[in-house]
Amino acid sequence: MTREIKVHGTTATGYEAVRDEFTRVLAGEKPDHAAQLAAYVRGKQVVDLWVGPDTDGDTLFAVYSSTKGAAHLTTALLVQDGILDLDREVAHYWPEFAAGGKGRVTLRELLSHRAGIVGADTGFTPEEIADDRAIAARLATQRPYWRPGTAFGYHALSIGALAGEVVFRVTGRTLREIYEERVRAPYGLDLHLGLPEALEPRFRSVLPMIPSVTERAFLDAQPPQPDTLNSIAFNRNGAHPTDLEALPNSRLVRAKGPASVGGVASARGLAGMYAAAVGGLDGREPLLKPDTVAEFGQIHSSGYDLVIQAHRSYGVGFQNTAETGYPFLGAGSIGHKGVGGSQAFADPRSGLAYGYTRRRFPFPGGPPPEDERLVRVIHTAAVTG
Repeated sequence: MTREIKVHGTTATGYEAVRDEFTRVLAGEKPDHAAQLAAYVRGKQVVDLWVGPDTDGDTLFAVYSSTKGAAHLTTALLVQDGILDLDREVAHYWPEFAAGGKGRVTLRELLSHRAGIVGADTGFTPEEIADDRAIAARLATQRPYWRPGTAFGYHALSIGALAGEVVFRVTGRTLREIYEERVRAPYGLDLHLGLPEALEPRFRSVLPMIPSVTERAFLDAQPPQPDTLNSIAFNRNGAHPTDLEALPNSRLVRAKGPASVGGVASARGLAGMYAAAVGGLDGREPLLKPDTVAEFGQIHSSGYDLVIQAHRSYGVGFQNTAETGYPFLGAGSIGHKGVGGSQAFADPRSGLAYGYTRRRFPFPGGPPPEDERLVRVIHTAAVTG
């Protein structure tokens, strides 16, 4: 039996169906469920909706790997400026990285999840997981888990740290500092890499997943496998395995904002970042030129992901959103999803910038089922409106 829910917020003319779908897909959720949905089309906000107790459009949620979009946008800006070259070896910028047979790995290969350094043999401590420079120092000497360039696998907790160390070696500044100066602060975006103490009252902790009886039986039947590539990539090996559900509930993680997984945002912040990047926002020109968007959105790794053990497609850093569950989106769409249920992307062909957040961790992790339906109805309105 579904329940009546109260949806707050606004939709532009022609997007009324989005509110209806948002209401339908969330009507069966638990009473404590909270979610936000925001979208821009060619720089104009067309959807701004939220639902749930103790939640409004300014509430901040953990967005897990949707954080990577901010990291990759910052890197793309430096490539666009000519400060970084995608086809230079990473060791050119960061000499220690050459250890373990990684000397020929290019920045393009690194960002495309082809370098093979998804984690550390003995795992990371909780303090290291929160600190990108500590992760990078450990991985500089790590031997790759496959020959770089011959395959690819999702660098779940390491890609932001690795990109960030390259940025630091070239500029002398952290990726977080450059993102704050060039992206977040100028637009007042609620997508934070490092949540200030003053904004803590707006943060809502992650609620654990509530699997069904069948889902719980499935989970209970899975024996621990700490030595697999998947476990290494998600830091479930070693003496301090990471609990993904609880990870962003740590103030240390929120404060340091690791660029792979530590971001805190509203749906407005997620969608606004992609609008600023690709479509322009507040009457300004887009942050990225069309050629930059095309290069970073071009598929670089597609096929069997050794870590996820399923088909995946990546551009330069960004997930290819059209190839990652949303085939109706335009070619060259760029974005990133988060294991806690967030999703954010830009579809340059329709002009759509999209952001979705939710508080409860979905089963089994990743975009929840309602997200595909919401993306579809917004995209339909964008291309027909």
